[in-house]
Amino acid sequence: MEELIARRYVNALVEVASDEQRVSYSEVLNGLASLFEDKQVSEKLSSPLISANDKTTLVLDGLGESADTNLQNFVKIIGEHGRLDLIPVIAKSLNQELQKESNEYEGVVTASNELDAAELENLQNSLKTYTGSTIKLTQEQSDVDGIRVTVDDLGIEVNFSKQRVKEQLIDFITKSL
Repeated sequence: MEELIARRYVNALVEVASDEQRVSYSEVLNGLASLFEDKQVSEKLSSPLISANDKTTLVLDGLGESADTNLQNFVKIIGEHGRLDLIPVIAKSLNQELQKESNEYEGVVTASNELDAAELENLQNSLKTYTGSTIKLTQEQSDVDGIRVTVDDLGIEVNFSKQRVKEQLIDFITKSL
């Protein structure tokens, strides 16, 4: 439900902003979203004891005086409707919109051993051929015996597990007999 509400706000923001402003707004909203990870800030913005006007003023003070007028008005509208707690979801949704417009996405490769740059680039090129989108992969270490590639914004998850291949091979052999 939050995503649907956030999407409406993002659509409105995208309509009034130029490409450069969208990128700028995304950076600012990502910064604001990171503030919500702080427990004290999150409590203040969700507290029923603090008025909506005070909450809005708190967020606007975080933006600073040099913030764009459209962005200030955007925050005021969100605050008037009691939706300041949606800022992290709005930031994520705006990031997804920017990725869709630029056709560039980010993904994660999870493996037990570190892949070298050539292997990582080969995976990126394979995904680009498959999806038609530019995908920048980052690597994470894990104790998984195999490789897992995920690109959440495109809904892609590819998993190559040695254990799974071994099970499928045994299953195939037993069915063949």
